[in-house]
Amino acid sequence: MPEGDTVHRAARRLNEVLAGREVTRCDIRVPAFATADLSGHRVHEVVAVGKHLLMRVGGTTVHSHLKMEGSWHVYRPGSRWRRPAFEARMVLDVGPTPGDTGAEGDGTPDPGWQAVGFALGELELVPTRDEDSIVGRLGPDPLGERFDRDEALRRLTADPGRPIGLALLDQHTVAGLGNDYRNEVLFLRGVLPETPIGQTDAAAVLDLAVRLIRANRDRVERVTTGDTRRGRRLWVAHRENEPCRRCGTRIRMGHLGDDALTERQTFVCPSCQR
Repeated sequence: MPEGDTVHRAARRLNEVLAGREVTRCDIRVPAFATADLSGHRVHEVVAVGKHLLMRVGGTTVHSHLKMEGSWHVYRPGSRWRRPAFEARMVLDVGPTPGDTGAEGDGTPDPGWQAVGFALGELELVPTRDEDSIVGRLGPDPLGERFDRDEALRRLTADPGRPIGLALLDQHTVAGLGNDYRNEVLFLRGVLPETPIGQTDAAAVLDLAVRLIRANRDRVERVTTGDTRRGRRLWVAHRENEPCRRCGTRIRMGHLGDDALTERQTFVCPSCQR
């Protein structure tokens, strides 16, 4: 599942090409909103809150969540899509920026842009004034402009008996952290995912998670080891049965979740994490 850094990059890219432009075509391929038409309205901005993407158009917010397979692409009109058309959940065309003198600054007409949301796990339209009904309960976002570290730590330590591996994935605790960060942070801190929060240095775990996700904010490929070479970027995540980069012990895969729906894979080094 894409994590907060991926969603923030997607929001920045969409904001770059859509903000300030008028919608010329709106095609929503989700039955509940198929008749909605945002044509004629201006895109104010596109922002990310944790793993949620909010596209503010006129007085409406298009809320999407990528879940496991979703992604947003931007194209020039008429360009070939990189994913099949049957996966498209929303197509939004915008015209040139008012007063624009040309797409390349040379006076040639600006053709505008097309944003396509593919295989989105969630897509809905809500009045912008009601956005809090979607994201109001999320925890502080380390990639947000007003990250409240003290509030994030308060939420993280609210239940000392809860496994640290569950608390880190709880979006009501810290918004944007996902399974890769959980596995990597706990390895670096030498902590097993099942360890109760009260038996860990929760502040150090949180601070490391914040540093890691911020370090990856502008990277296409997530890196936690400091080594950007292919196959060397992560310590334990997705490395079942491969040798630990520190001690050589085989990485083990397990599962942890509050229930079957929230269960996610864990990757640990049984020697480095105790």
